[in-house]
Amino acid sequence: MKGLFIHGAEDMRLEDVAVPEPADGEVLLRVRYVGICGSDLHYYFHGKNGENVVREPFAPGHEFSATVEADPSGQWAKGTPVTVHPARYGTPVEGIADRPHLWPGGDYLGSAADFPHRQGAAAEYVLVEKPMLRRLPEGLSLRDAALAEPLGVALHALTIAGGHLGDRALVLGAGPVGLLIVAALAARGVEHVAAGDIQESALDRARALGAHETLLIGRDDVPTTSYPVVFECSGAPASLTQAVASAARAGVVVQVGMLADTAIGVNLAPLVSKEVQLRGTFRFSTEIDEAVDMLAAHPSIAQVVTHVLPATEAVEAFATAKDSAASGKVLIEF
Repeated sequence: MKGLFIHGAEDMRLEDVAVPEPADGEVLLRVRYVGICGSDLHYYFHGKNGENVVREPFAPGHEFSATVEADPSGQWAKGTPVTVHPARYGTPVEGIADRPHLWPGGDYLGSAADFPHRQGAAAEYVLVEKPMLRRLPEGLSLRDAALAEPLGVALHALTIAGGHLGDRALVLGAGPVGLLIVAALAARGVEHVAAGDIQESALDRARALGAHETLLIGRDDVPTTSYPVVFECSGAPASLTQAVASAARAGVVVQVGMLADTAIGVNLAPLVSKEVQLRGTFRFSTEIDEAVDMLAAHPSIAQVVTHVLPATEAVEAFATAKDSAASGKVLIEF
């Protein structure tokens, strides 16, 4: 079979490898579509994602759809369309039993956090454990189902916002996850969804996905003390400063974008004077199940996909995904 492997910074190869054999409790999947995530871009362009360095040939990919190829137990029929929850959970921790994604010792498809690396789904075939499978409802295409994982991330951000998810929300950063948060807010019936970005093309996509107001950062005045909840999706320090400024009194800022693992310059003074809560959000727990249902019920969400390229053009796909002015979500097709 063909597999896509990152060997180091800007060194990615489509290689021939053996088709894996499923063991007890495992299912062999025939991969169809793999989404390119921000972490995948870091692995390819920098050879690392934060502190996670590529130390062996590494298959990226944790957002994907597939069909069942073989299940030794016979539980899953060949050809069944699925997506996958990419996490394997670690050791339960008292007090966060309902947040298994935070337990230590787990892993995630397409992650170089451990060694040997947890290989991802960017290959013609991949093995997963049965509990990770999610059957697709009738009418949800394999192409659209590749969005289930990043939409799960977006929905978990809404979970973290909790009861503060009122009638107004601001999303800063209209990349793929920010766009999916816009779409999720619209699907949840939030009356006024605003989106801000430095790219006009990104704001065009946000409007198509349900944003009622768009703000071009650097040109438009961004309202302050206006939104009960603000989702910061860019990871830029200046954007976090704006998020705190834009949050209403007693509002919530949900930090979705990954922040640099270093000291950053952020003005948090309004956090105190307005009693704003700053909350982090990390991956998701069970929200992928709601994501599958939401994708089936709201097919327009799939507009977040702007490009689909074959695996033979993976380098071009990664370059396209890196260009936020030109692309939303980019998929690789196997």
